[in-house]
Amino acid sequence: MRKQPHEMTPREKRHRRVRARAIGTAERPRLNVFRSLNHIYAQVIDDGKGHTLAAASTLDKDVSGGSKLDEAKAVGKLVAERAKAAGVSKVVFDRGGYLYHGRVKALADSAREGGLDF
Repeated sequence: MRKQPHEMTPREKRHRRVRARAIGTAERPRLNVFRSLNHIYAQVIDDGKGHTLAAASTLDKDVSGGSKLDEAKAVGKLVAERAKAAGVSKVVFDRGGYLYHGRVKALADSAREGGLDF
């Protein structure tokens, strides 16, 4: 059951607005970011089929320790590598209702350096 707008957090409201415009297709899937207090997750999603094409997070063994910002950069690079391996080079960025700042920006910049176009 969907939440009514008065039941949502401000981030959920922003995310709904972002998702109204950011729709992933087979040609240009959506790069979604979820940021928790301790971890950051990224998925490349084809919304038409409802499939995740590539994913990475700070829980992966390939992501080493360090600051949260360094981990976000490593996740961005890793998700870009996995997306390229899945045949994806162009994506639509979905910031998930978070401000484009800090860890979210670091992940996005790192994914761009890894070869994703958005």
